Amino acid sequence: MRALVTGFEPFDSDTVNPSSAALAHLAKRIGEVDVETQVLPCVFGQALTALREAVAAANPGIVLCVGLAGGRSELSLERVAINVDDARIPDNDGNRPIDAAVIAEGPPAYFSGLPIKAAVAELRRAGLPAAVSNSAGTFVCNHTFYGVMHLAAARGFRAGFLHVPYLPEQAARHPGAPSMALGDIARGIEIILSVTAGRSVDIAVSEGAVA
Repeated sequence: MRALVTGFEPFDSDTVNPSSAALAHLAKRIGEVDVETQVLPCVFGQALTALREAVAAANPGIVLCVGLAGGRSELSLERVAINVDDARIPDNDGNRPIDAAVIAEGPPAYFSGLPIKAAVAELRRAGLPAAVSNSAGTFVCNHTFYGVMHLAAARGFRAGFLHVPYLPEQAARHPGAPSMALGDIARGIEIILSVTAGRSVDIAVSEGAVA
C-alpha cells in the first residue's frame, strides 16, 4: 500500500510550517505502507491543483493532509470538511474568498475516511496529546480537506486531515501559545498512517465536544 502525506508551505509571515517541516522526518516505509510526501502551496485553488497532481503521480491508498492550527495544543484529527471558503486572512497569493464554495455543486460536507477515533486513542497511548476536532476552519486547510475528500469519493482511496500545533520556535513568538516538538509531530503522523493501514472500521467511543 502507498500513502501520500501533504503539508503546507509557510504562511502569514511565518518562515516555517510544521506540517511541511515534518515531511522530511517521516519514515519512507511504515510496516507495509510506502510513504510519499508533497508540499502544497498555501493558496486557494492552487493547493487542490497540486494535490490532484500528487495523487495522480502516487496513486495512493491513503492520503493524509496536514496543516498548522496555531493555538491548538493537540494533534487534531478532523472529523468533517465543509464546502465553504471564508478567509480571515489572505492566502499567500493575496486571495481572500468570502462565503465561496470549495467545489461548485459539491455536497455541503464530507466526513473523514480515516479511523480517527482509533488513531487518537493510539496517539494518546504513545504519550502524544491528541483529539478529534469538529471544525477544520474555513481557510486553506479546510479547502484542501474538502478537496481531498471530493477526490477520494471519485477515486476510491481513504483520506483525512490532521491539524498540528506550533513548533516551539513559533510559540516563542506567540507568548502563552502551546507547541509540539517536530519529532513528536512526525511520530504522530506515522502512528496515524499505521492505524489507518491496519483497520477499516473505527472504534465506537465518545469524542464529542461540548459547545
